[in-house]
Amino acid sequence: MYGLIGKFTATDGNRDALIRILLDGVSGMPGCLSYVVASDPADANVIWITEVWDSQESHAASLSMPSVQEAIGKGRPLIAGMERIAETRPEGGHGLDS
Repeated sequence: MYGLIGKFTATDGNRDALIRILLDGVSGMPGCLSYVVASDPADANVIWITEVWDSQESHAASLSMPSVQEAIGKGRPLIAGMERIAETRPEGGHGLDS
């Protein structure tokens, strides 16, 4: 498995709109085992995204999907910053096949 933890910083006042875009654009991604979008309770502009994929290749392929490309286009103006916090190798857990 392949995992990512990312941090998005939305432009002031646009976190909720960016969250909706991120959640709307992620359905039907082949190989995606988990995609969690969470707001940061300590920073009104920060969003945390935790992803688990069956492989790094599935993640890379998802970036060319029309729904993902549309979400990127809609979301880009609302993003003040993005950080890839960590790549991980999930070993299992609730909701994941080990």
